[in-house]
Amino acid sequence: MRISLYFLLGLVFGVVLLQSQVVSWYRIYEMFRFEAFHMYGVIGSAVIVGVLGLQLMKRSQMRDADGEPIALADKAPSIPRYLVGGIIFGLGWGLVGACPGPIFALLGAGYSTLLLVLIGALGGTLLYGVLRDRLPH
Repeated sequence: MRISLYFLLGLVFGVVLLQSQVVSWYRIYEMFRFEAFHMYGVIGSAVIVGVLGLQLMKRSQMRDADGEPIALADKAPSIPRYLVGGIIFGLGWGLVGACPGPIFALLGAGYSTLLLVLIGALGGTLLYGVLRDRLPH
């Protein structure tokens, strides 16, 4: 039952991404050329909702679906790793024209060429997992 709920939520999220044009290559292109506010507004809204949601979870001691307390571990501060990772992520996003999140929504919308992007994203994740212990963090 729970898996079907997650599938339904993912489906609704994909439809919202498509209808809001957040997955549009043209919208992403506009963002990287600083020609439109659309994507910055969406990303900024997501950051604000995320910050408020995390603060609510921390202060109200929320529990997960199984009744366990939600524990949020602090991240170690490391400017180089976030800077390098962000640059690699941004370059990939700009070159492909798709953030990793909407890849599945775009595949579902019929953009079969995104299958190559999905394979590349999974390959990059696998490569990072293999090399993680050897990389500076």
